[in-house]
Amino acid sequence: MDVFLYIPTLFRRLSDSCGRFWLPGLTPIFWLSATLVLAEGVVLGPEVIRAVQDKYGASAAQRVQEWQRLMSDNKNMSEPEKLRMVNNFFNRLRFSSDIKLWGKVDYWATPIEAIGKGAADCEDYSIAKYFTLKELGVPDSKMRIMYVKALRLDQAHMVLTYYPEPGAVPLVLDNLNKRILTANTRTDLAPVYSFNGDGLWLAKSRGKGMRVGTSKRINLWQDLKARMKRENGNNEN
Repeated sequence: MDVFLYIPTLFRRLSDSCGRFWLPGLTPIFWLSATLVLAEGVVLGPEVIRAVQDKYGASAAQRVQEWQRLMSDNKNMSEPEKLRMVNNFFNRLRFSSDIKLWGKVDYWATPIEAIGKGAADCEDYSIAKYFTLKELGVPDSKMRIMYVKALRLDQAHMVLTYYPEPGAVPLVLDNLNKRILTANTRTDLAPVYSFNGDGLWLAKSRGKGMRVGTSKRINLWQDLKARMKRENGNNEN
């Protein structure tokens, strides 16, 4: 069953820092339903590295190789160590808007695209951290990509949240505040909703909230998944 998610004025476009958001019934609808398989694994063979170098340059290829080593060499680390390592790695990327990076109002970059450009917006940071932690073995059930309102900036924002135990207060991985803090200490953020490869939740205070559906028909996710397949040399739909 399709789910229409009504989110008040936050999801008018507040700034170009995190792309464009829409209100159902006013402008294009944000569709949310069914199951979304985000990735079956990050594949970084020599041909991928060559493609990155051809498109973005030698420095970009070196950054992608560093990312590859991060994932291959640290699977046995504890989850808190993985969180710190991944958060620090991606927060080194320069912040830039989608308009400046891609010439589009809203574009969700793959991790390779963000690393290739050496720059990201809030969605790109969160997406890249999510995929990388999945590749490092952190269960999908412990992570949510969360839309929030950054209260001090008065703008829409996206972060990655991590739940060490079911029902726990999550940790927040963010590019605005680079320290990993518990959600109850991030009083500068107002949660709206969250999602991962399994489902969609309306925010309830600073916990997981109420599940209202699954997440297949988010068009930007579908586009992202298709580009990741092409990057990995898999052109199947």
